[in-house]
Amino acid sequence: MKIVSVDCMVIDSGDPCKGRNTWNPVIIRINTDEGISGYGEVGVAYGKAYRSGFGIIQDFGEVILGEDPMKIEKIWEKLYRNTFWGLGGGTIISAGMSAVDIALWDIKGKALGAPVYELLGGKTNDRLRTYASQIQFGWGVERVVPERDLMIRPEDYAAVTKKVMEEGYTAVKVDPIALSLQEPDGKGPWKKTGVLSDLQVHTAFERVAAIRETGGKDLDIIIELHSYTDTISAVQLGRRLEDLNIYYYEEPAHPLNNKNMLEIHRKLNMPIASGERIYGRTGFRPFLEDRSLQVVQPDICLCGGLSEAKKICDMASAYDCAAQIHVCGSPISKAAALQIEAVLPNFLIHEHHGWALHPDCRKTCIHDYQPVNGYYEVPDRPGIGQELCPDTIEKAVKVTIK
Repeated sequence: MKIVSVDCMVIDSGDPCKGRNTWNPVIIRINTDEGISGYGEVGVAYGKAYRSGFGIIQDFGEVILGEDPMKIEKIWEKLYRNTFWGLGGGTIISAGMSAVDIALWDIKGKALGAPVYELLGGKTNDRLRTYASQIQFGWGVERVVPERDLMIRPEDYAAVTKKVMEEGYTAVKVDPIALSLQEPDGKGPWKKTGVLSDLQVHTAFERVAAIRETGGKDLDIIIELHSYTDTISAVQLGRRLEDLNIYYYEEPAHPLNNKNMLEIHRKLNMPIASGERIYGRTGFRPFLEDRSLQVVQPDICLCGGLSEAKKICDMASAYDCAAQIHVCGSPISKAAALQIEAVLPNFLIHEHHGWALHPDCRKTCIHDYQPVNGYYEVPDRPGIGQELCPDTIEKAVKVTIK
């Protein structure tokens, strides 16, 4: 089997972010001379990098033409060592390698008639506990608060918690300082580094307290800070939230500074999590060696693909560190994440982002995988078990390398 062409696509999945951010999923389809194609994703659907992601898979597509797609490790090493920039890593290089790697695993699974989880070692988890992610933006297509989408007041957080629990979730993730009180749209002069004002700390506490009161002891609360905070503000906020029994504290400081994460860990009585902006085994190594993280969150569309994510999570297991795949992309990224999480002995919980509920995003692919009562069943279709719809491909901005 040989790779004969590579389709590089930016797909239209609507506006699940509701104007708050860009949303441009970048998808690769690797095609073979035996008629089998594999799908992967560049993990830059959000933020400001999709044009770079679109470009890197065009460059990498030229490198992999003619290769045997079944030789996944060989191709990974070729991209890593023979493209010059591969050894340097970073967001875009690693994301491009990730997309190629996922697509190759998809091809291999289809060729062998097996889901990827079987090729990675088989299931250790039959069902994946799932949390509702980023509930400060509401939940679902219909508004939780009739006049707006964003959660501002403590009672808003209570209402959205009630909504997700009615759907069967037993865990939520929230950024309690993302939205200020100054403006109805949540935008305003919140300062998130250095010493926080009493108003900010009190506001965050009241919001999380409303979640805890509504959810009770049966609800796990994950705090997400997006690295907007620094060591000073993260410790200050964390100490205020500790009594609310936080499941883990995500990205409380710069995502590549393990020493700052370690200081926060030592000063707070809660697990520290990070990973979506940490790339490859070498990137995670210092966080594991100094035990500054207790939960690793590699994004398979950013960290180096399924191949690298498996190695990262296995490394984490050696340090008694739990693993959760970061998921914030199209249904392609979700499907691939479910495959690897089924295998991991140190799997903790699956992320279900609120944006994944948007109808336009859901209809981009042929299967609509959604959790039931707060749990995902792992798809058993060959490969990653997901493909773009023909209509999505037709509407995509596409460049074919051949």
